[in-house]
Amino acid sequence: MRARKFEVLLTANAEQDLDSIHDFLCRSDGKVQAERVLERLLDVVESLSSFPERGAHPKELLTVGFRECRQVLFKPYRVIYQTSDRRVIIHLICDGRRDMQTLLARRLLG
Repeated sequence: MRARKFEVLLTANAEQDLDSIHDFLCRSDGKVQAERVLERLLDVVESLSSFPERGAHPKELLTVGFRECRQVLFKPYRVIYQTSDRRVIIHLICDGRRDMQTLLARRLLG
């Protein structure tokens, strides 16, 4: 029996995150590497259509009692998402070495 797939949606912010990562990598590592990383990140995002529950809750959000989001990693990048019905909503894709507490608070907790 096949599991029902989830629809994966990127918020405008998450799409902008991907553009920013790609632009940064083009400048620092070249277009070929930027394309390779972008493709791998999109693979990670798409893989959530089959197994969205596999992601862990970000520790920065757990400390403030927020359990609605999960994350998957493609180091050093973190993909932060939420499931609702049969949808996976990607809220944030970023380099995990950033100040995640502030970024998550601003992006998810408003």
